[in-house]
Amino acid sequence: MIRNQHAGRRMSGGFSLNVFTADELEEIHLATLEVLERAGIYCDDPQALDIFADGGCTVDRETGIVRFPGHVVEDAIASAPSSFVGCGREEAYDIVFEPGRVGFTTFGEGLMVVDPESGELRQSTRQDVADTARLTDYLDGIDAYEIAVGASDVPPAMAEIENYAAAVGSCRKHICACPIGGRETRQVIEIAAAVAGSRDALRERPIVTLGMCPVSPLKLPKECSEVIIEAARAGLPANILSMAMAGASAPITLAGTLVTHNAEVLSGIVLSQLTERGAKVFYGSSTTAMDLRLAAASVGSPECAMINAGVACLARQYRLPSYVAGA
Repeated sequence: MIRNQHAGRRMSGGFSLNVFTADELEEIHLATLEVLERAGIYCDDPQALDIFADGGCTVDRETGIVRFPGHVVEDAIASAPSSFVGCGREEAYDIVFEPGRVGFTTFGEGLMVVDPESGELRQSTRQDVADTARLTDYLDGIDAYEIAVGASDVPPAMAEIENYAAAVGSCRKHICACPIGGRETRQVIEIAAAVAGSRDALRERPIVTLGMCPVSPLKLPKECSEVIIEAARAGLPANILSMAMAGASAPITLAGTLVTHNAEVLSGIVLSQLTERGAKVFYGSSTTAMDLRLAAASVGSPECAMINAGVACLARQYRLPSYVAGA
Protein backbone atom coordinates (compact mmCIF):
# COMPACT_ATOMS: atom_id res chain seq x y z
CA MET A 1 0.00 0.00 0.00
CA ILE A 2 1.36 3.41 -1.00
CA ARG A 3 0.55 6.29 1.38
CA ASN A 4 2.25 9.41 0.01
CA GLN A 5 3.17 12.51 1.97
CA HIS A 6 0.62 15.24 2.69
CA ALA A 7 1.12 18.80 1.46
CA GLY A 8 -0.41 21.91 3.00
CA ARG A 9 -0.95 20.38 6.44
CA ARG A 10 0.25 22.23 9.53
CA MET A 11 3.12 19.93 10.29
CA SER A 12 6.80 20.41 11.01
CA GLY A 13 7.54 20.40 7.31
CA GLY A 14 5.83 20.48 3.91
CA PHE A 15 5.11 22.93 1.11
CA SER A 16 1.81 24.64 0.41
CA LEU A 17 0.48 27.48 -1.73
CA ASN A 18 -2.77 28.79 -0.31
CA VAL A 19 -4.00 31.35 -2.83
CA PHE A 20 -7.30 32.03 -1.05
CA THR A 21 -8.40 32.53 2.52
CA ALA A 22 -11.15 30.34 3.96
CA ASP A 23 -13.61 33.22 3.51
CA GLU A 24 -12.62 33.67 -0.14
CA LEU A 25 -13.10 29.96 -0.80
CA GLU A 26 -16.56 30.24 0.74
CA GLU A 27 -17.32 33.14 -1.62
CA ILE A 28 -16.30 30.99 -4.61
CA HIS A 29 -18.51 28.18 -3.33
CA LEU A 30 -21.51 30.48 -2.87
CA ALA A 31 -20.99 32.03 -6.32
CA THR A 32 -20.87 28.52 -7.78
CA LEU A 33 -24.17 27.59 -6.12
CA GLU A 34 -25.69 30.73 -7.66
CA VAL A 35 -24.45 29.79 -11.13
CA LEU A 36 -25.75 26.23 -10.79
CA GLU A 37 -29.16 27.34 -9.53
CA ARG A 38 -29.74 30.32 -11.85
CA ALA A 39 -27.80 29.61 -15.07
CA GLY A 40 -27.61 25.83 -14.75
CA ILE A 41 -25.72 23.27 -16.80
CA TYR A 42 -26.54 22.07 -20.32
CA CYS A 43 -26.94 18.29 -20.65
CA ASP A 44 -28.15 16.37 -23.72
CA ASP A 45 -28.31 12.88 -22.19
CA PRO A 46 -31.92 11.73 -21.56
CA GLN A 47 -30.73 9.19 -18.96
CA ALA A 48 -28.82 11.86 -17.03
CA LEU A 49 -31.76 14.26 -17.26
CA ASP A 50 -34.00 11.60 -15.68
CA ILE A 51 -31.49 11.10 -12.85
CA PHE A 52 -31.23 14.85 -12.25
CA ALA A 53 -35.00 15.28 -12.23
CA ASP A 54 -35.52 12.35 -9.83
CA GLY A 55 -32.83 13.82 -7.57
CA GLY A 56 -34.57 17.16 -7.09
CA CYS A 57 -33.05 19.28 -9.88
CA THR A 58 -35.13 21.42 -12.22
CA VAL A 59 -34.87 20.02 -15.75
CA ASP A 60 -35.99 21.81 -18.93
CA ARG A 61 -36.34 19.01 -21.47
CA GLU A 62 -36.62 21.39 -24.43
CA THR A 63 -33.41 23.30 -23.77
CA GLY A 64 -31.49 20.61 -21.88
CA ILE A 65 -30.77 23.04 -19.05
CA VAL A 66 -30.50 21.55 -15.56
CA ARG A 67 -30.71 23.86 -12.53
CA PHE A 68 -29.43 22.64 -9.18
CA PRO A 69 -30.86 23.63 -5.79
CA GLY A 70 -28.04 24.41 -3.38
CA HIS A 71 -29.02 21.67 -0.95
CA VAL A 72 -28.77 19.03 -3.71
CA VAL A 73 -25.22 20.16 -4.55
CA GLU A 74 -24.08 20.27 -0.94
CA ASP A 75 -25.62 16.90 -0.17
CA ALA A 76 -23.74 15.38 -3.12
CA ILE A 77 -20.46 16.86 -1.88
CA ALA A 78 -21.11 15.46 1.59
CA SER A 79 -21.97 11.98 0.32
CA ALA A 80 -18.84 11.55 -1.84
CA PRO A 81 -16.10 9.69 0.06
CA SER A 82 -13.13 11.69 1.29
CA SER A 83 -10.75 8.76 0.98
CA PHE A 84 -10.54 5.62 -1.11
CA VAL A 85 -7.94 3.23 -2.45
CA GLY A 86 -6.96 3.03 -6.10
CA CYS A 87 -5.91 -0.57 -6.52
CA GLY A 88 -3.20 -1.98 -8.70
CA ARG A 89 -3.09 -5.43 -10.22
CA GLU A 90 -0.94 -6.30 -7.19
CA GLU A 91 -1.65 -5.02 -3.67
CA ALA A 92 1.85 -3.59 -3.33
CA TYR A 93 0.82 -0.95 -5.88
CA ASP A 94 -2.42 0.11 -4.17
CA ILE A 95 -2.46 3.84 -3.46
CA VAL A 96 -4.53 5.90 -1.02
CA PHE A 97 -6.35 8.88 -2.55
CA GLU A 98 -7.47 11.57 -0.11
CA PRO A 99 -7.36 15.37 0.30
CA GLY A 100 -3.87 16.80 0.58
CA ARG A 101 -2.00 13.56 -0.08
CA VAL A 102 0.33 14.06 -3.03
CA GLY A 103 1.19 11.51 -5.71
CA PHE A 104 2.24 11.63 -9.34
CA THR A 105 0.89 10.17 -12.56
CA THR A 106 1.45 10.45 -16.27
CA PHE A 107 -0.98 12.59 -18.29
CA GLY A 108 -2.56 12.08 -21.67
CA GLU A 109 -3.43 11.61 -24.26
CA GLY A 110 -0.50 12.44 -26.52
CA LEU A 111 -0.76 12.01 -30.29
CA MET A 112 2.93 11.92 -31.22
CA VAL A 113 6.09 10.29 -29.90
CA VAL A 114 9.79 10.52 -30.66
CA ASP A 115 10.73 7.05 -31.83
CA PRO A 116 13.37 5.71 -29.39
CA GLU A 117 15.21 3.91 -32.19
CA SER A 118 15.15 6.35 -35.10
CA GLY A 119 14.56 9.69 -33.34
CA GLU A 120 11.70 10.30 -35.78
CA LEU A 121 8.63 12.23 -34.62
CA ARG A 122 5.68 10.02 -35.50
CA GLN A 123 2.11 9.18 -34.51
CA SER A 124 1.82 7.01 -31.44
CA THR A 125 0.71 3.37 -31.67
CA ARG A 126 -0.77 0.68 -29.45
CA GLN A 127 2.75 -0.56 -28.77
CA ASP A 128 3.68 2.91 -27.52
CA VAL A 129 0.79 2.73 -25.05
CA ALA A 130 2.15 -0.57 -23.77
CA ASP A 131 5.72 0.78 -23.65
CA THR A 132 4.82 3.93 -21.70
CA ALA A 133 2.74 1.82 -19.31
CA ARG A 134 5.68 -0.55 -18.80
CA LEU A 135 8.01 2.39 -18.16
CA THR A 136 5.55 3.76 -15.56
CA ASP A 137 5.44 0.34 -13.94
CA TYR A 138 9.20 0.50 -13.48
CA LEU A 139 9.50 4.08 -12.17
CA ASP A 140 9.11 4.35 -8.38
CA GLY A 141 8.35 8.08 -8.54
CA ILE A 142 5.14 7.60 -10.55
CA ASP A 143 2.25 6.19 -8.53
CA ALA A 144 -0.36 5.57 -11.23
CA TYR A 145 -0.64 5.45 -15.01
CA GLU A 146 -2.96 7.57 -17.06
CA ILE A 147 -3.07 6.58 -20.73
CA ALA A 148 -0.12 8.68 -21.90
CA VAL A 149 -0.45 8.33 -25.66
CA GLY A 150 -3.16 7.12 -28.00
CA ALA A 151 -3.11 4.19 -30.43
CA SER A 152 -3.43 5.62 -33.94
CA ASP A 153 -2.96 2.23 -35.59
CA VAL A 154 -6.34 0.78 -34.53
CA PRO A 155 -9.86 1.69 -35.71
CA PRO A 156 -10.91 5.00 -34.05
CA ALA A 157 -14.06 3.39 -32.62
CA MET A 158 -11.86 0.90 -30.75
CA ALA A 159 -8.99 3.21 -29.79
CA GLU A 160 -9.87 3.86 -26.12
CA ILE A 161 -10.68 0.19 -25.57
CA GLU A 162 -7.39 -0.90 -27.16
CA ASN A 163 -5.53 1.75 -25.14
CA TYR A 164 -6.77 0.32 -21.85
CA ALA A 165 -6.15 -3.28 -22.91
CA ALA A 166 -2.55 -2.42 -23.82
CA ALA A 167 -2.01 -0.48 -20.58
CA VAL A 168 -3.45 -3.00 -18.13
CA GLY A 169 -1.39 -5.78 -19.68
CA SER A 170 1.82 -3.78 -19.17
CA CYS A 171 1.42 -1.98 -15.83
CA ARG A 172 0.72 -3.29 -12.32
CA LYS A 173 -0.16 0.16 -10.96
CA HIS A 174 -3.55 1.86 -10.82
CA ILE A 175 -4.67 3.05 -14.25
CA CYS A 176 -6.80 6.00 -15.30
CA ALA A 177 -8.59 5.39 -18.60
CA CYS A 178 -10.58 8.02 -20.50
CA PRO A 179 -13.23 6.23 -22.54
CA ILE A 180 -15.40 8.42 -24.76
CA GLY A 181 -19.01 7.49 -24.11
CA GLY A 182 -21.00 4.66 -22.61
CA ARG A 183 -20.11 1.91 -25.10
CA GLU A 184 -16.37 2.34 -24.61
CA THR A 185 -16.81 2.62 -20.84
CA ARG A 186 -18.70 -0.66 -20.65
CA GLN A 187 -16.00 -2.40 -22.68
CA VAL A 188 -13.21 -1.01 -20.47
CA ILE A 189 -15.13 -2.20 -17.41
CA GLU A 190 -15.46 -5.68 -18.94
CA ILE A 191 -11.71 -5.86 -19.50
CA ALA A 192 -11.00 -4.61 -15.98
CA ALA A 193 -13.44 -7.16 -14.53
CA ALA A 194 -11.71 -9.96 -16.44
CA VAL A 195 -8.34 -8.85 -15.02
CA ALA A 196 -9.76 -8.50 -11.48
CA GLY A 197 -11.57 -11.84 -11.69
CA SER A 198 -15.20 -10.71 -11.76
CA ARG A 199 -17.46 -7.66 -11.56
CA ASP A 200 -17.73 -8.13 -7.79
CA ALA A 201 -13.95 -8.43 -7.47
CA LEU A 202 -13.54 -5.24 -9.49
CA ARG A 203 -15.96 -3.39 -7.21
CA GLU A 204 -14.01 -4.66 -4.21
CA ARG A 205 -10.65 -3.75 -5.74
CA PRO A 206 -11.15 -0.96 -8.33
CA ILE A 207 -8.07 -1.21 -10.55
CA VAL A 208 -9.17 1.53 -12.94
CA THR A 209 -10.37 5.13 -12.64
CA LEU A 210 -12.60 6.41 -15.44
CA GLY A 211 -11.89 9.97 -16.53
CA MET A 212 -14.12 12.41 -18.39
CA CYS A 213 -14.24 16.13 -19.16
CA PRO A 214 -17.24 18.46 -19.10
CA VAL A 215 -17.21 21.00 -21.93
CA SER A 216 -16.62 24.61 -20.92
CA PRO A 217 -18.54 26.70 -20.42
CA LEU A 218 -21.13 24.84 -18.35
CA LYS A 219 -21.88 21.76 -20.46
CA LEU A 220 -22.15 18.12 -19.40
CA PRO A 221 -22.49 16.33 -22.76
CA LYS A 222 -23.91 12.86 -23.22
CA GLU A 223 -20.49 11.27 -23.76
CA CYS A 224 -19.35 12.62 -20.42
CA SER A 225 -22.47 11.87 -18.39
CA GLU A 226 -22.54 8.27 -19.65
CA VAL A 227 -19.03 7.66 -18.26
CA ILE A 228 -20.01 9.15 -14.89
CA ILE A 229 -23.13 6.98 -14.66
CA GLU A 230 -21.37 3.76 -15.69
CA ALA A 231 -18.49 4.39 -13.27
CA ALA A 232 -20.88 4.97 -10.36
CA ARG A 233 -22.87 1.82 -11.13
CA ALA A 234 -19.70 -0.28 -11.38
CA GLY A 235 -18.26 1.08 -8.13
CA LEU A 236 -15.27 2.64 -9.90
CA PRO A 237 -13.72 6.05 -9.20
CA ALA A 238 -14.62 8.81 -11.65
CA ASN A 239 -12.21 11.65 -12.38
CA ILE A 240 -14.48 14.59 -13.25
CA LEU A 241 -12.04 17.01 -14.82
CA SER A 242 -12.86 20.48 -16.11
CA MET A 243 -10.73 21.99 -18.88
CA ALA A 244 -11.94 25.57 -18.63
CA MET A 245 -9.67 28.19 -20.17
CA ALA A 246 -9.37 31.59 -18.49
CA GLY A 247 -9.90 34.35 -21.03
CA ALA A 248 -11.69 32.04 -23.47
CA SER A 249 -14.29 29.65 -22.05
CA ALA A 250 -14.06 31.10 -18.53
CA PRO A 251 -13.57 34.58 -17.00
CA ILE A 252 -10.07 36.05 -17.09
CA THR A 253 -9.78 36.34 -13.30
CA LEU A 254 -8.59 33.48 -11.12
CA ALA A 255 -11.68 33.51 -8.90
CA GLY A 256 -14.04 33.80 -11.88
CA THR A 257 -12.36 30.92 -13.68
CA LEU A 258 -12.64 28.76 -10.58
CA VAL A 259 -16.37 29.50 -10.28
CA THR A 260 -16.92 28.20 -13.84
CA HIS A 261 -14.59 25.26 -13.21
CA ASN A 262 -16.28 24.47 -9.90
CA ALA A 263 -19.78 24.51 -11.41
CA GLU A 264 -18.76 22.04 -14.10
CA VAL A 265 -17.05 19.61 -11.72
CA LEU A 266 -19.80 19.81 -9.10
CA SER A 267 -22.48 19.11 -11.70
CA GLY A 268 -20.69 15.86 -12.50
CA ILE A 269 -20.31 15.02 -8.82
CA VAL A 270 -24.06 15.56 -8.33
CA LEU A 271 -24.79 13.19 -11.23
CA SER A 272 -22.43 10.60 -9.75
CA GLN A 273 -24.00 10.77 -6.28
CA LEU A 274 -27.57 10.75 -7.57
CA THR A 275 -26.69 7.64 -9.59
CA GLU A 276 -25.04 5.83 -6.66
CA ARG A 277 -24.77 7.58 -3.32
CA GLY A 278 -21.23 7.27 -2.03
CA ALA A 279 -19.71 6.80 -5.48
CA LYS A 280 -15.97 7.56 -5.58
CA VAL A 281 -14.97 10.77 -7.36
CA PHE A 282 -11.91 12.91 -7.97
CA TYR A 283 -12.22 16.67 -8.07
CA GLY A 284 -10.28 17.06 -11.32
CA SER A 285 -8.72 19.95 -13.20
CA SER A 286 -6.87 20.62 -16.41
CA THR A 287 -8.09 24.21 -16.28
CA THR A 288 -5.58 26.81 -17.39
CA ALA A 289 -5.34 30.21 -19.09
CA MET A 290 -5.40 31.00 -22.81
CA ASP A 291 -2.09 31.84 -24.45
CA LEU A 292 -3.00 35.07 -26.27
CA ARG A 293 -0.34 34.50 -28.92
CA LEU A 294 -1.59 31.09 -29.99
CA ALA A 295 -5.19 30.98 -28.66
CA ALA A 296 -4.19 27.72 -26.98
CA ALA A 297 -4.01 26.42 -23.42
CA SER A 298 -0.89 27.61 -21.58
CA VAL A 299 -0.18 24.38 -19.70
CA GLY A 300 2.96 24.63 -17.58
CA SER A 301 2.56 28.38 -17.09
CA PRO A 302 2.53 30.25 -13.75
CA GLU A 303 -1.19 30.89 -14.30
CA CYS A 304 -1.77 27.13 -14.54
CA ALA A 305 0.08 26.63 -11.25
CA MET A 306 -2.05 29.28 -9.54
CA ILE A 307 -5.25 27.70 -10.85
CA ASN A 308 -4.06 24.27 -9.70
CA ALA A 309 -3.36 25.65 -6.23
CA GLY A 310 -6.87 27.12 -6.11
CA VAL A 311 -8.38 23.84 -7.29
CA ALA A 312 -6.49 21.92 -4.58
CA CYS A 313 -7.78 24.37 -1.96
CA LEU A 314 -11.38 23.92 -3.16
CA ALA A 315 -11.05 20.14 -3.18
CA ARG A 316 -9.60 20.21 0.32
CA GLN A 317 -12.51 22.40 1.46
CA TYR A 318 -14.92 19.81 0.04
CA ARG A 319 -12.86 16.97 1.56
CA LEU A 320 -12.42 15.33 -1.84
CA PRO A 321 -9.30 13.84 -3.48
CA SER A 322 -8.06 16.21 -6.19
CA TYR A 323 -6.35 15.65 -9.51
CA VAL A 324 -4.57 18.54 -11.21
CA ALA A 325 -2.72 18.60 -14.54
CA GLY A 326 0.25 20.57 -15.72
CA ALA A 327 4.00 20.62 -15.39
